[in-house]
Amino acid sequence: MPKMTEYSNGTPCWITLSAPDLNEAKDFYGQVFGWDFDDMGEEFGHYQIAKRHGEPVAGIGPHVSTSGDPAWMTFLSTDDLDAIAKKIPDAGGAVVTEPMDVPGQGRMVVASDAAGAPFGLWQGTGMHGAGLANETGTFVWNENLSTDPARARDFYQQVFGYAYEKPEGMDTSEIAEYHMAKVDGRPVGGIGSQPRMLPPGTPSFWNTYFCVDDTDQSVATIRQQGGEILVEPQDAPFGRFAVARDKGGASFAVVTPPAG
Repeated sequence: MPKMTEYSNGTPCWITLSAPDLNEAKDFYGQVFGWDFDDMGEEFGHYQIAKRHGEPVAGIGPHVSTSGDPAWMTFLSTDDLDAIAKKIPDAGGAVVTEPMDVPGQGRMVVASDAAGAPFGLWQGTGMHGAGLANETGTFVWNENLSTDPARARDFYQQVFGYAYEKPEGMDTSEIAEYHMAKVDGRPVGGIGSQPRMLPPGTPSFWNTYFCVDDTDQSVATIRQQGGEILVEPQDAPFGRFAVARDKGGASFAVVTPPAG
């Protein structure tokens, strides 16, 4: 069980759910992913730190009606948050919340990219991000599904210096365009066009994949807990996956990676 102790610049390092009902969300994800929770108290709006094997893996906070629909937000790591935040408007994006300190933990910004996808920046001090990733019950892949993927790629290249590579042998019947984003030669996420199954007018967003041992069993659990399956389990080169929506309306994906 390898622990994550640091994240390079531009790498997804944390995810937060905005939930209309915190207790409902805790119960749902606790059942689906086996999470336990620490309540950060009234001072932090009862923000919940989801844990697996005692390590922080995600956060759940109260949904604010002015912030759009309930959703999972991806936070990208930086070791100089203020400098990165200054690049965002020049690259065509917008800083939604000015840099703020989270006492004892780090420094954060909420922003949107040049195609409108919300995301966060995180500069850790006490906490550098998820303590576990890329294993069962944690996030394993984050991708930007954009209304303008070329513009999104240019934005993240300007802000984080992303390089891009098209995955070989990818089925383009559902997603017409897709690139892996790379930092120091290592894939850290994806940027692609929106799948054709999405309703017209869906805004750009970052999608989160969670690693599970058995996608079909996880789908059954999601349904039992009142969630909805948007894409039924199916096989892909990166594993067997499905797309779901939780009881509060936030979408996410589950995937069982291939052996090895």
